[in-house]
Amino acid sequence: MTKKEKSMKEQLDEDKALEAEQAQQEAEQEAEKEKAKKNQKRWYIVHTYSGYENKVKVNLEKRIEYMNMGDKIFRIEVPQKTVTQLKGGKKHEREEKIFPGYVLVEMIMDEDSWYVVRHTSGVTKFVGSAKRPIPARDSEIKKIINRSTSTTQKIELDVKAGDKVRITSGPFADFIADIIEVYPDKSKLRANVSIFGRETPVELEYKQINKL
Repeated sequence: MTKKEKSMKEQLDEDKALEAEQAQQEAEQEAEKEKAKKNQKRWYIVHTYSGYENKVKVNLEKRIEYMNMGDKIFRIEVPQKTVTQLKGGKKHEREEKIFPGYVLVEMIMDEDSWYVVRHTSGVTKFVGSAKRPIPARDSEIKKIINRSTSTTQKIELDVKAGDKVRITSGPFADFIADIIEVYPDKSKLRANVSIFGRETPVELEYKQINKL
């Protein structure tokens, strides 16, 4: 082998070695990315038995502490909103589930964390396939949590068409009215008020009336 041929062979060997080293580095980088992706905490939606949402939250929090999973399961949320009911002129507040039958869990998904959540009493399944839960979009979770922390209240009134009510404020204060229609989504209603012996339809808000 001539010196020139030997030099070419050495160069080829060096090039191959360099390519192999680069390929190994790229493979290691991809593996690191995949590992980081797997270790990323995401929000997952868990389906529960109806009425068990708060029980699941309490049970899961206990399991996280008992099984030392605080580094993989971080937050459990049961989205709720405040509902104000007006009964007999008095306000009664209660919490209403925004998504009955579902609980939100922020976690790093792996076999151990999946097992802890899936086998919590009251949990039926993750949203997604049985073996591959699907993480929720962060934008969707933010909207849901913002809805549950909103100060806007839904008002319910125990009245229906045909009921008589007393108007407590506005131009028809102290008048007795007969309800024609109720609009729960707007917290309003339509009623007939007798003015000078003539029935006049008016629109009222829930807060303007008391049921007789």
